Parts: sequence; C-alpha cells; structure tokens
Amino acid sequence: MICKSNKIKSFISGILLLGSLLGMQNSQAQDLKKVGTAAASFLRIPVGARGAALGGAVAAVSTDASAMFWNPAGIAHIDKYTLLVDYTSWLPGIDFNYVGVVIPLVGVGTLGINVTSLATEDMAITTVEDPEGTGASFSASSIAVGFVFAKNLTDKFALGANFKYINESIWNSSASTLAFDIGTLYTTPFDGIRLGVNIANFGSPLQIQGDDLNISADLAPSVNGDNQSLVARLATDQFETPLIMRVGLAWDALVNANNRLTLSIDGINPNDNSQSINIGLEYGLMNELLVLRGGYNEMFLQNPEKGLAVGGGINWKMQNGLNFTADFAYQQFEHLPSVNRFTVAISF
Repeated sequence: MICKSNKIKSFISGILLLGSLLGMQNSQAQDLKKVGTAAASFLRIPVGARGAALGGAVAAVSTDASAMFWNPAGIAHIDKYTLLVDYTSWLPGIDFNYVGVVIPLVGVGTLGINVTSLATEDMAITTVEDPEGTGASFSASSIAVGFVFAKNLTDKFALGANFKYINESIWNSSASTLAFDIGTLYTTPFDGIRLGVNIANFGSPLQIQGDDLNISADLAPSVNGDNQSLVARLATDQFETPLIMRVGLAWDALVNANNRLTLSIDGINPNDNSQSINIGLEYGLMNELLVLRGGYNEMFLQNPEKGLAVGGGINWKMQNGLNFTADFAYQQFEHLPSVNRFTVAISF
C-alpha cells in the first residue's frame, strides 16, 4: 500500500512540475502572439488513431509504428517487422495519409521509414475576368518523408531520431527543407511510470519559389521605348518549420493478467502557438485484445480548437506469429467538423 502511494505521489509531482514549467512559459510570453507563424503546419496533425484518441498525450506511451511521429525513441521497443497505415478525411476536400514501416535489427537498433501526406482535391482556377472558372484547375499538397533510427541504450533508456525531407506545393510553386526530430523514452525507478521527451521539426525555414511568382515588369515606366515585357520574380518571406517540444509522463495505474489502465499527460510547447497540456487514459481488457481510450486536447490554451477525443482498438494475435491491430478515434473540434480516424497495423 505504501509503494502504491509513492507511485501516485511521484506521478502527481511530475504533473505539477510539468504544469508549473508551462505556466512560467505562459506568463513570460502571454503578450506574444505567434499563432500561424510557421509553415508546414500539416506536421502538427496527429498520426494514428491511438494517439488521436488519447488526446495527443502520447510522448511517454507510444511504442508502435506511430511513435516515429510522437517520439521516435518509442520504436526501439518494437521487436517485429511492422507496417502501419493511417487514413483520415481530415477536412472537406482534404485527405491525410501516413504510412510507416519499422524494421528491427537485432544487436544494432531499430530502423523506420515514414511518409506523411496532405492533399486537396482539384480546384477550379478563377479570376476577376472569369469568376466562374477559366477551365483550368490546380491542387495543393504537402509531403514529408522520414528515416528513423532508434536504440535502447540501456534497459531503461531509449533514444531515437527522425530525419525528414519536407515539401509543400501549390500549382507551379513549392517550398522544401530538411528537418529532424529527436526523442528519448525513460522508464523511471518508480514502477509503472515513464518519461518521454520529443523535439520535433527542427529545421531550416521554408521559402516558396516557382513560376507562379513570375510577373511582367517595367523598370522605367516614365521612359518611352524601353523593354516593357521584362520578367521579374516576386520575393517571398521565409517561414519557420513548426517546431514542437513534447514532455510526457505515463503511469500504469493498474496492471494484471487481463487488465491494464494507463494515465498519460503531455506538455506541449510549439513555436507557432501558446503552451498547452494534453491528457489521456487507456484501458486494455482481455490481455490487450480490446482497448478503450479517451483524452482531451489543448487544455489551458486561450482559444482551443480541439477538445474531447475518444476511441478504441483491437489487437488480434494469430498463432502463426502475425499480429493485426485496428484502431478508431473520434476527434471533436470547436469550429470545424469532427473527424473520424482509422489506423491498421500488421506485424510479424
């Protein structure tokens, strides 16, 4: 009973410390408005129905293929070849897709490859002269391709990094850059309590370039007889990648032969918004055959867009060593339509 009490006190102390650190950051930067100041914002869309259902409180609990997004150190705990596919009709006319492959290398570490994409449907080009459309169309897309390496440095501490290429395009123009994530996952001396830290999307700024920026220019409009059809190019601003720091705690409050109850909390510190806290709860039944989840996003954020999230999943272990996982999540939004998430994974 005393041991259980010490675990609860340790977990609560960690939450209070996390909250106080975020509170200090908020008090120091409450007058700074930085919403919408970063590019490649698709990199903030949660990956995987499990993480979405947990309200994004995943930095210390993600040990499946979606960990390449949440905390790349988590894939160090994967000991089977794994394929994960995540599809979401994110907003009307916009699809979000994620594919991740994890390859464990005995005695070396764990490798991962992931592709994230966000794409719109074709849209009609309209002008002042042709408000109903010119007959041509355009589309916009964003993609990130990542390569991950993770390793258990000890039986309690894992380290991982995700190196990725990012590209955003619209019609005939695009912007690209390189970035990386780095994360750690630590199993504390307090039984059942884990700490996860991840810094994501650290990279050089993006600047859009392309033929759409070309314009006709007359360098000397007051002079007759000069060349009035010179081609000039508009200079666009540079925008930072959406740098995010996640600090998470997880506690297995209940673990026995058939049931598991895990509580998690993440502190989020992005460079394009204010700090916030995510909380999640996961309950595994029948030896993880059925899992129920719930969470809440963006607590203490002044104008939160996300809110309640719920979901669940099944984990089917076959006799031939093949494992099948299917997860579902429902994400509530404040001003946008709610989103249903579906993720499937196969490991062998």
